Amino acid sequence: MTATQFTLFFVAALALTTLAKLWLARRHLAHIAAHRAEVPEAFRAKVSLEEHHKAADYTSAKTRFGMIGALFDAALLLAFTVMGGIQFVAEFCNAGLHNVGFDTPMTQGVATIVSVLFLSSLLEAPFGLYHTFVIEERFGFNKMTFALYLKDAFKGLLLGAALGLPLLFGVLWLMSAMGTYWWLYVWLVWMAFNLLVLFIYPTFIAPIFNKFTPLQDEAMKARIEALLKKCGFTSSGLFVMDGSKRSAHGNAYFTGFGKTKRIVFFDTLLARLSGEEVEAVLAHELGHFKRRHVIKRIVASFAMSLGFLWLLGQLMQTGWFYEGLGISTHTTALALLLFFTILPVFSFLLHPLMSAYSRKHEFEADAYAAQQTDKNDLVNALVKLYQDNAATLTPDPLYSKFYDSHPPATVRIAHLQAQ
Repeated sequence: MTATQFTLFFVAALALTTLAKLWLARRHLAHIAAHRAEVPEAFRAKVSLEEHHKAADYTSAKTRFGMIGALFDAALLLAFTVMGGIQFVAEFCNAGLHNVGFDTPMTQGVATIVSVLFLSSLLEAPFGLYHTFVIEERFGFNKMTFALYLKDAFKGLLLGAALGLPLLFGVLWLMSAMGTYWWLYVWLVWMAFNLLVLFIYPTFIAPIFNKFTPLQDEAMKARIEALLKKCGFTSSGLFVMDGSKRSAHGNAYFTGFGKTKRIVFFDTLLARLSGEEVEAVLAHELGHFKRRHVIKRIVASFAMSLGFLWLLGQLMQTGWFYEGLGISTHTTALALLLFFTILPVFSFLLHPLMSAYSRKHEFEADAYAAQQTDKNDLVNALVKLYQDNAATLTPDPLYSKFYDSHPPATVRIAHLQAQ
C-alpha cells in the first residue's frame, strides 16, 4: 500500500463512520419524536406524560449535541493527521526541547504525546461545558458550580500526570528497547497497570473527587448485609457517595478488586428508593459479581489490547502508515500516538458487538436479582431510575442495539416480568 492509498482509505473510513453516526442519530431522533405523544402502555400506570416528554426532550437534546460533536471530532482528527497537525506539534516540541538541552527521543516523544492530548482536551472543553451547564442545567440535573468543574478538571490533570507519565515513559522505553516483541512486554505492563488502578481506585483515587461516608441507616445496613451473606459476597464496606454535589442522577456500583471491593450508593439513589428497591438494585449488581461479568470484561479488554498492540507493531514498520497520516518523522512515539488517535475510526463497527455483550450481562444480572429478591421491587426501582434520569422509554431499536450497554426499558421490564 502506498501513502496516498492509505490516506484515501483513512479519509473514506472516517467519512463513512461519521455519516453512520449522523444517520443513527437522525433515526433515534425521529423514533423518539414519533412516540413522544404517549407513554408506552407498560409504563402508563407509573410514568406521567410530562415525565415522558421530559425524557424525550432530554434525550433528543443530547443526541443533537452529539451530532455536532461527531462532526467536530472528525474535523479535529483530520486536522491532526492528514493536515499535518501532529507533525507540527512534534516539530514545535522538538525545537523547544532542543533549545533547553532535553532533546532525547524519549523526552521528545513524551512531550509530543502530552501536548497533542492536552490540545485535544482544550479544544473539546467547550463541549463538556455546554453539556454540563446548558443541557444538564436546562433539565434540572446539574448541581455543579463552575468552580467545582474547574477544580475537578485540575485534579484530573494532576492525577493523569501522576499515573500516566510514568506509564508513558515506560511504554516508550519498552518499544525502543525490547526489539520485535516489544508489544508483548507493553501488554504485560498495561495489564499490571490496569489491575493496580482497579486495586487502588476505591481508597486512593475516588476520594479525590467525592466524599464517601459509611452507610448510617442501620435498618438498610442490616438488610444489605443479610443479602450479601445470602449471596456469599464480602466487601470492605458499604458507603454513600455525595453524588448530589454534582448531579441529580442516581446510581449504585461496586468498585475495587479483591479485598478492596466496596459497595457504593449515590445519596440521590438512597433518597429516592425504598429499602426493598435498594436491595433489588444491589442484587442486580451482585448478579454481575456472581456471573463473573467484571472478570469476563477485563479478560475481553486485555485480549483486545493485545491484538491492537500487535497490529501497531506491524504498522509501525511501514512507511505508508506514517506518511499517509501526515507524518514525515518515523518514531515509536508518533506511531503510538497515531495508532490510538485513529483507532476509534476503525473500531467503530465493534460498538454493536460490545453493546450486545454488555446487554447479555445485564439480562443475566436481572435474572439473578429476580432469584434473590422480589422482581417487582427491581421493576419499580428501574422505573424510578428511568424517571429520575430522564431516560427515554422509546429509543430507536437500531440505535439502541448499536450503542446501548443496557437493554431498552420496555424490553428489560418485559424480560424481568417473564422471570
